[in-house]
Amino acid sequence: MVFSLFAATLHAAPNSAPEQYDLVIYGGTSAAITAAVQAKKMGKTVIIVSPDKHLGGLSSGGLGWTDSGNKEAIGGLSLDFYERVKKHYDEPSAWRQQKPEQYSRYRKNDNAMWVFEPHVAEKVFEELVAEFEIPVVRDEWLDRANGVKKADGKIVSITTLSGKTYSGKIFMDTTYEGDLMAAAGISYHVGREANDVYGETLNGVQTARAHSHQFDFPVSAYVIENDPRSGLLARVSNEQPGEDGTADDKIQAYCFRMCLTTAKENQVKFPKPEGYDPKEYALLGRYLQGGWKGVFNKFDPAPNAKTDTNNHGGFSTDNIGMNYDYPEASYERRQEIIKEHEQYQKGWLYFIANDPSVPKDVQDRMNKWGLAKDEFVDNGNWPHQIYVREARRMIGPVVMCEPMLRALQPTPKSIGLGSYNMDSHNVQRYVNDKGFVRNEGDIQVGPGGAYPISYDSVTPKKEECTNLLVPVCVSSSHIAYGSIRMEPVFMILGQSAATAAVMAIDKNIAVQDVDYTELEDRLLADGQVLHMERKPKAPKVVLDPKKMEGIVIDDTEAQKNGNWPVSSVVSGYVGVGYVHDENDGKKSIAFTAKDLKAGKYDVRIAYSNNGNRASNVPVTVTSGGKEIFRGTIDQKKAPSIDNVFVSIGQFKLSGEATVTLSNEGVNGYVVADAVALVPVK
Repeated sequence: MVFSLFAATLHAAPNSAPEQYDLVIYGGTSAAITAAVQAKKMGKTVIIVSPDKHLGGLSSGGLGWTDSGNKEAIGGLSLDFYERVKKHYDEPSAWRQQKPEQYSRYRKNDNAMWVFEPHVAEKVFEELVAEFEIPVVRDEWLDRANGVKKADGKIVSITTLSGKTYSGKIFMDTTYEGDLMAAAGISYHVGREANDVYGETLNGVQTARAHSHQFDFPVSAYVIENDPRSGLLARVSNEQPGEDGTADDKIQAYCFRMCLTTAKENQVKFPKPEGYDPKEYALLGRYLQGGWKGVFNKFDPAPNAKTDTNNHGGFSTDNIGMNYDYPEASYERRQEIIKEHEQYQKGWLYFIANDPSVPKDVQDRMNKWGLAKDEFVDNGNWPHQIYVREARRMIGPVVMCEPMLRALQPTPKSIGLGSYNMDSHNVQRYVNDKGFVRNEGDIQVGPGGAYPISYDSVTPKKEECTNLLVPVCVSSSHIAYGSIRMEPVFMILGQSAATAAVMAIDKNIAVQDVDYTELEDRLLADGQVLHMERKPKAPKVVLDPKKMEGIVIDDTEAQKNGNWPVSSVVSGYVGVGYVHDENDGKKSIAFTAKDLKAGKYDVRIAYSNNGNRASNVPVTVTSGGKEIFRGTIDQKKAPSIDNVFVSIGQFKLSGEATVTLSNEGVNGYVVADAVALVPVK
């Protein structure tokens, strides 16, 4: 988002004659374009008042690797956008640094294309605006303090900081921040709700589920490894994350979806950002030196030897914890946050490409990449839109929530479908009680199939406003919004909201009083997909190791010999999931407790049973330098304690004790979840 500080401080005299329209849309995102096109197709006057110079928001701002979920759930003008993208790439002139047959996601016989270059998306949006003769005013910022005029529960007009005023019958907020909604006095929420607010399991603080985009092995949080007196590394908080399931005012991390390329003739080398400090990336350096190889896992390929580059792993492009005040910040403060994110991410690139602490193989590979010279040409080849993954969320007549997405609770008045994972990026990075760095907040859980989104989630409460629609900052919980917040869905909701707006105008009624049967009929006639068969998906049982009896060592703290991938397929586990041996190679995993008070302990091992597990998993227990147990456990059988743990016996332990599982000579998969040492009274 490129913002002019000059525009923010310029207060011109208001227009003597406000411009009049049927529908006034504030925001230049993808939802704004589909809403405006739909209104024009239905014979109404419309204007897009955009604070941005570039149309399309994230769709033209670097997010070219479409987070679509089930593509059969995408219809109407949203699908039309991706079909227009495909038509662009059907032209030979579209391929400059690559032949179409060299790009695996281009298929000649497909009707739509779901991965694209940023400038191609912007071109399609501009063509739509021109084709339907939609007036657009750019770089016009809502006067958030005095720019919304209301009367009798309706918005009468909006005024921008430059003094321009726009009157309308219906207004729509299509910004990622919900600025018009908030200025109009509509109820909203920022941050994570507690799980008990909407009967959820994935909301609030989520340390027990923190396995995605996590540190794969223990990494010391301190400047001098394992020395708390040396202080914390940069970008690690000494605040504890909070109790699982409880609310906070924090939001998931932002980043820029960068467009990088390996095409030398179209490449700009990574610049050294102003104020660059390699100490800001010392944690990343330590992680790379420890053997992490996942830097390039989300360099998702786009046409013409480019990428849509997204966050991946424990330390990546997500600037964790640096955006908490963004949703309600002033324009000037938001610009500071955006600039800090840009400096951080450019520094991340420069560090990997140049710092001597980075392993040579990683550095050599990074130096094959650069910024794409033909993208974002008026912004130093850097995306003009930061990825606002969430900001304000309206509280309307219906709040979309986890039980609705899981098909455990009905959703009224479908105006479109979502289908992507309930996807929250990390919210916090902190030092745990063992001195290691942990991330918290990342959730990747699928819904119960493509789910309906309620019309009542894009309208405010009737007593608050009767002529406003909000198809981007929709009424939803934090975790439900994690799925809804996808660009195809925003385009779907923009079209549906505009259809409802026209119906409200034609009957001179409140948007809340639009007849849903009539709305449904029109949406279906216009190609929207509103219903698909679903199967309820109950949440998995997750046990918090901090709330369990005895001394619990989770697999995240275990010492692994060989590769042990994380899984959570089988329900019922401790912490974030469990690990398995891939049924391959010679591997072991050791769970160690230190500073044990001398005494007798019941030694318990957690695992998820399944028919493909080994029935002869070797287990050893050592304490005080001596082996005190050697035996096997049968992981085909269900554990007898809380359906998670099995006891292998009671032993006298003191000082340090280690429980080791291996896959030597086994007859199936070996899984490892946790070990508990429970004092025997």
